[in-house]
Amino acid sequence: MAAMSAPPTIGFVSLGCPKALTDAEVILTRLAAEGYATSRAYDGADLVIVNTCGFIDAAVQESLEAIGDALDANGRVVVTGCLGAKADADGGNLVRRLHPKVLAVTGPHAAAEVLDAVHAHCPKPHDPFTDLVPPHFDKIGIKLTPRHYAYLKISEGCNHRCTFCIIPSMRGDLVSRPIGDVLEEARRLFDAGVKELLVVSQDTSAYGVDLKHRTGFWDGRPVKTRFAELCEQLGRLAEPHGAWVRLHYVYPYPHVDEVLPLMAEGRILPYLDVPFQHSHPEVLKRMKRPASGERNLERLARWRAACPPLVVRSTFIAGFPGETEDEFEHLLQFVREARIDRVGCFAYSPVPGAAANQLPGALPEALREERRAAFMAVAEAVSTAKLRERIGATMQVLVDHAPALGRQGGVGRSYADAPEIDGSVRLLPPQKASTRLKTGAFARARVVDTDGHDLIAQPV
Repeated sequence: MAAMSAPPTIGFVSLGCPKALTDAEVILTRLAAEGYATSRAYDGADLVIVNTCGFIDAAVQESLEAIGDALDANGRVVVTGCLGAKADADGGNLVRRLHPKVLAVTGPHAAAEVLDAVHAHCPKPHDPFTDLVPPHFDKIGIKLTPRHYAYLKISEGCNHRCTFCIIPSMRGDLVSRPIGDVLEEARRLFDAGVKELLVVSQDTSAYGVDLKHRTGFWDGRPVKTRFAELCEQLGRLAEPHGAWVRLHYVYPYPHVDEVLPLMAEGRILPYLDVPFQHSHPEVLKRMKRPASGERNLERLARWRAACPPLVVRSTFIAGFPGETEDEFEHLLQFVREARIDRVGCFAYSPVPGAAANQLPGALPEALREERRAAFMAVAEAVSTAKLRERIGATMQVLVDHAPALGRQGGVGRSYADAPEIDGSVRLLPPQKASTRLKTGAFARARVVDTDGHDLIAQPV
């Protein structure tokens, strides 16, 4: 009888960015609500879901290999995510052509379609109208992050048509969530013990543009569906919990200036993830980048004047079609002058379907990679120098890992470090026997050295 009543098990793998991760969390929560068991293993699962990424060639290849591995190990595979929406050269579905044995393929942000596919190929064990989400999921659902931090997706899609990007073709135009829903989810996360909320979307600072910034309601009060008002409310929610709010994917629109006072007051982390992509006006024009990107040095100076502790991370593209030596040197000089704290760089990748592929002046792959390496050498020198300036400072650290109460030290992050993409703070063993480090809690530590992209700090 026990064997007969065991629920079906769904294997699950999620690839790609935090926005894809939040899609995965929705799917997993709904599976749990319907009584399915989930697993990270393929063997023994009744069916496997692969949540894919399809942005650049390397991500496409990783996703296709993950689908192949799941088919080899299990044979019953449902594909979802950005790659699922991608067409091949003939206009057909790329995943279907390369992996015809998959059971179903959906695009991103498609939990209902994924559940339909699961129901068709692995019938649900009981009635979702009478069964409830297990008790420990009742506030925040299933999360794929550690308990002390979580991603909060505020919108889906993007209104821009950057020539190197195919995200709008896969995720559509901007659709902002109602502000009351966003704030209620944030409150549940903080109440459940989350100490760091990472706000994500395709274009965070455009929040509410599609709704014409209409007034919504939350807790019986009117609140505008707008970036600055959202940040203000999130800061108020975080304050009683002593929690952090971190902003990602913020385009440098002028109204972002309104959020800097919140950062200076400590209500929002003084951290901005801004995808500048390039510095030269002509390259930005070919990229069709929004927000007057050629004035970013002035913008950064204004932001830092308003909030001196501000940390900026950004991503750039080297070797964009038509990029001249002078334009690339302009980019290198920008990085030196902008003194951006955390930097990532991609060599331009001709993603199928991107408008930039039709631009003249495509550069050889070897030259694109050479420029990426040269860019990173400059960017890392800037980043390393800025890290060295923190030696001697005492800062708050969110502890990510501290076995045995940190007696042998641990690993955490400062306000300058987003999980998975930035550096970390390596915590030395406490000098006092009474000092304890606890995973998911804050600690105070004095920076004593640096190591690459990481800080080394002594708990105090």
